[in-house]
Amino acid sequence: MRSLFLALVTLVFIAPAQAAPLDPALAREIDAVANETLRASGVPSASIAIVRDGEIAYAQAYGQARRGVRATTETRYAIGSISKQFTAAAILMLAEDGRLTLDDRIDPYVPTLTRGRDISIRQILSHTSGYRDYWPQDFVPGLMERPTNAQATLTRWARIPLDYEPGAEYRYSNTGFTIAGLIVEKVAGAPLQQVQQQRIFNRLGMTGVTEIDSGPLTGPVDSQGFARWADGPVRPAVKEGRGWLYAIGELAMRPTDLALWNISLMKGTLLKPASLTAMTTSVTLTNGQPANYGAGLDVRTIGGKRVWSHGGAVSGYLANNAIYADENLAITVLTNGEFGGVQDALTARLGFLLRAQPPKVIAARDMLAQFQRGQIDRARFTPNGSAYYTDAAVRELARLLRPLGPARLIQLQADRLRGGLTVEVYAVTFADRRATIVARADPATGRYEQFVVDFGA
Repeated sequence: MRSLFLALVTLVFIAPAQAAPLDPALAREIDAVANETLRASGVPSASIAIVRDGEIAYAQAYGQARRGVRATTETRYAIGSISKQFTAAAILMLAEDGRLTLDDRIDPYVPTLTRGRDISIRQILSHTSGYRDYWPQDFVPGLMERPTNAQATLTRWARIPLDYEPGAEYRYSNTGFTIAGLIVEKVAGAPLQQVQQQRIFNRLGMTGVTEIDSGPLTGPVDSQGFARWADGPVRPAVKEGRGWLYAIGELAMRPTDLALWNISLMKGTLLKPASLTAMTTSVTLTNGQPANYGAGLDVRTIGGKRVWSHGGAVSGYLANNAIYADENLAITVLTNGEFGGVQDALTARLGFLLRAQPPKVIAARDMLAQFQRGQIDRARFTPNGSAYYTDAAVRELARLLRPLGPARLIQLQADRLRGGLTVEVYAVTFADRRATIVARADPATGRYEQFVVDFGA
């Protein structure tokens, strides 16, 4: 059965999408944003991949993969918990084969766990099972520096009382995905990564994928993971012991490998429709509220648009992978520092460049740019506002704001009415500084009564 299974799943190969050229000016702006973000953080390197309209539109790497080795687009990084969607995908593909269902109880597959006859596969894939997370820390505890195996992990964390009733809450739990990995192996009759390799990675052309559960990356251009205390010197990170990353964070790859996976989700070329729906639709808690998590994916609707995403964190690495399903866009950011937050900052800043922004954010961005140029369109202001911003005031603001360069991120944080005017508060990120814009405008015309840029504490 094992050899037959592996033979059958190698019959279909889905060719990777070819890269589409990106506008050179936009590519330069992306590079500038990435370099600025990396430089400010102290993180050694970052590597990105951008998918637009079903193709890899851009990929670039920045900084040092390890000491003396520059990062390239071939450099592999640990992706941490982004690995979970591949564990979930393996389960979903077995369900497509008719060999299990997401509503099966876990006990027949992994017996003797707490309440295993009450907990479904769907619940362990959505962090709603009640099993206590074995790794809530943002560091590697001493116990985790020593080798383990999945059964030992479950004996310690999945044979104790549940933290809550199954389905009642969403609480992130690596323990549940350890169970999921064992279910894949039980049903498929093959090791988890072998199943993933044959059924997912080979079919999508994800040729850079490897595992780091058995040891660190060692390829000539592979990255090394780094850590630091506060803002002190960067140092090599302590690696997790073998067995701890099984099924929950064991994969490493290039951003372009993840991009191929993103394309498959956006186009529906690998998973069948029912599987894709299960992965990208939030489960509902017993109180009727959404968990905002499907099967291995964080799933939300923001501003009326679907966002499927997941972060990743293992020792020495932080990662983020975001799919903007209704915008035909995906952004992948992998880094080799467990500090600095580059993965989230860069995802947000690239999104600001690449995604359609709300009209009020566009208006605020344009007005800020006008002040930086020292030339404002007075038709955009009320009489009071135009009178307040005298020519001398505009020249002074240009002198102060122009050196900051373009805004890298503008986020609308508040929008309310007062005294017949809208009050709009924006958080603004420049390359090296942050500011707040407090704008007041006529709600009927959108003309600004005030547009104050503040650099307070």
